[in-house]
Amino acid sequence: MSIYDKLGVKRIINAWGTLTSLGGSIMLPEVIEAMNEAAKAFVDMNELHRKAGRIIAEITGAEDAYVTSGAAAALVLAVSACMTGDDPEKMARIPYIDGFKNEIILPLIQDNQYARLLCIPGARLVKVGTKDGYSPKDIEDAITDKTLAIAFMFFTSKKGCDLEALRKVVKIGKKHGIPVIVDAAAELPPIENLRDIVATGADLVAFSGGKDIRGPNDTGFIIGRADLIRAIRAHGCPNCYMGRPMKVSKEQIVGLVVALQHYTREAVEVRKKRWEKIVEYFVRELSSEHVKAERLMPDPSKHEYSAQGWPRACLTINEKELGMTAKEINEELRRGDPPIYAQQTGNQIILNPQCLQDGEEKIIVRRIKEIINKKLD
Repeated sequence: MSIYDKLGVKRIINAWGTLTSLGGSIMLPEVIEAMNEAAKAFVDMNELHRKAGRIIAEITGAEDAYVTSGAAAALVLAVSACMTGDDPEKMARIPYIDGFKNEIILPLIQDNQYARLLCIPGARLVKVGTKDGYSPKDIEDAITDKTLAIAFMFFTSKKGCDLEALRKVVKIGKKHGIPVIVDAAAELPPIENLRDIVATGADLVAFSGGKDIRGPNDTGFIIGRADLIRAIRAHGCPNCYMGRPMKVSKEQIVGLVVALQHYTREAVEVRKKRWEKIVEYFVRELSSEHVKAERLMPDPSKHEYSAQGWPRACLTINEKELGMTAKEINEELRRGDPPIYAQQTGNQIILNPQCLQDGEEKIIVRRIKEIINKKLD
């Protein structure tokens, strides 16, 4: 009996992706082993943070780095550091920030629910441009004596949110002496993003450690300018400033570092080949007169978003002929034992191989066929 059986919690098959709500990802055996070893001793947490930061900085090409309790915490700490530096008197004033710079410029096209995290230390978002795009002039016109930072929500290959756009924004930031904070939480793979984003000159870049890197789900890290990382470290736990409730355990720090050390180009390519085989299997086994099954792969040259787990299998359901909707099929998958979670939009179900464990693709195919055949009987 597994620990989840003892707790009365159902284990699921994750055909959706590295969602925080589903537990992120499955950690590597080497990560679990390292975390177990880390749990058997005490260390000076400040020293561990510094040493971990150096290793991460070396891997990413950044000046310095800091392990956080997820990418969300990294954004909160980034804003706090830009507000106060590592001045203890100023750090202690947050969130009472009268007299501080507190405006963060954000292109409207990049606005999402995660952008609100930037406001936790007391900052205010100044959104520029439209939902279709923005210009460098839009950003420059929004700069005032209250401007604290420019935020950039990175989306790989998406126009206005990609490396090309980021370089232009960084140029503006350098011109006016304003730091650029980048949220790249889920932008792996491609593995190149680990180094290429911070190489633009962006001052701070946040990543999740619990998605494709396969570290603990409640870890992240932020890389960038040494002085700002020093300020983030000063805010962070175990110090009693903005980051005190955002504790990262010694086990989590070690797990994240080991996961990142194993996140190599070769390892990513091996997994991509496995994903291709699984998608081929889905397309071959699930194609029928009622289901159009095809391989999905974004085209970066058309500015189609291309990070995270690709390729994927898209099942387009002939709802009228089948007499059953994609939503109903998806609900049946979730009600099964084990429950199967997949993305569903309109008459399509998307099967992502990124988080599937060995043999789970066969269970998915069997369940979908059972659901459809039951409807046809």
